[in-house]
Amino acid sequence: MRLLIADKLHPRAVEELSALPIEVIYEPDLTKESLEERIAGVGVLVVRSTPVTAAALEKAKTLHLIVRAGAEYQTIDVRAASRRGIYVANCPGKNAAAVAELVMGLLIAVDRRVVDAVTSLRNGQWRRGEYSKAEGLLGKTIGIAGMGAVGREVAHRAKAFGLTVAGFSRSLTPMKAAELGVVHAHSLEDLASKSHILTLHLPITERTRHIVGKRVFAALPPRAIFINAARADLVDQAAMREAVVTRGLRVGLDVYPDEPRDKLEYASDLFGPQTPGAEASGTWSPSDSEGFIYGTPHIAAATDQSQLAVATETVRVIRSFLLEGHVPNVVNVTTTSIANFQVVIRMQDKIGTFANVLSVLKRHGINVEEVTNSVFEGGGASCAKLRVVSRPSEMCLQEIRAFDEVLHVDVVTLPNLA
Repeated sequence: MRLLIADKLHPRAVEELSALPIEVIYEPDLTKESLEERIAGVGVLVVRSTPVTAAALEKAKTLHLIVRAGAEYQTIDVRAASRRGIYVANCPGKNAAAVAELVMGLLIAVDRRVVDAVTSLRNGQWRRGEYSKAEGLLGKTIGIAGMGAVGREVAHRAKAFGLTVAGFSRSLTPMKAAELGVVHAHSLEDLASKSHILTLHLPITERTRHIVGKRVFAALPPRAIFINAARADLVDQAAMREAVVTRGLRVGLDVYPDEPRDKLEYASDLFGPQTPGAEASGTWSPSDSEGFIYGTPHIAAATDQSQLAVATETVRVIRSFLLEGHVPNVVNVTTTSIANFQVVIRMQDKIGTFANVLSVLKRHGINVEEVTNSVFEGGGASCAKLRVVSRPSEMCLQEIRAFDEVLHVDVVTLPNLA
């Protein structure tokens, strides 16, 4: 089997993967188009930002597994993979600490205007009085939208700074919020109204696209701090810019709607000469009501520690698949079953016995949703458990019992857990 690594991966992971019973091909500069040409004959694919399209999967006749070396997997056509019976797995939570660290860094930088203070010094100025006007963080409330792995890491660090933590996510209940030691908010606007600082850690879906707009920014107090190190499309960019100008919103960004790929230049009106706080002269002095925007070039998850953690998890997923037949972190295998009955068959462990049983079920139109088969010590007998949608008829069961190798057949009604 061949393993294709189509993005940059930590060298230690490449070395460990090379020790597995698989041919490793490392081509970290593949694009969406070139991947379509290289995927033929590949059994396992590792990607980070390289898109995996339906067109590529049509050519992936031998592909069994795609591993996204990161948390989210929007760049993979999961539906197309599922139609072809290809596992898709990810590495959730492994870069959460790195993202949380940058969030706290942006928060401090915005509050203390670190960027402008450094620029001022580099321009030969000593403006201690100007940059001693920080409000400070102690005792303020930070609202965390999205209480997944990253949100919880941010909450942990925020408490160490003496911040009160409020949280919102669709799955966060008041009881769960109490367990986490955070104030529960029942909506994003409610969260904003409770917070001096708002930081986003939500996934991007059709429901969350542009979820932060005018109403959310209006619910924040004047001169609030807004941090987005999650996804640019969560935010209505025009509404954010308006809040910077009209409400003195102070912003720290790590993600942008028009990020360049494979380029070293970036031109954005977020950091143009008319944007508050963007002047390079070091002479900018905002009024008490004026906001500004700071930014970093999408580096939140990019620490050596996080990259190694993601790479290590990638190796674990692939090793488990190759050596145990199990895929950790799989995202496209259903967790609920429509099976209503379980057929339990004890039989002699002989060649063809199981195949005969399945052929009978097929002939009677019984679709098998899930199969487990355990072989008893010594290899003389096995017990198969087949989850099926409809109950086999008595005639079907009698045909199965008629095989000499079949020792016992039973049908169990599964509980309805809906």
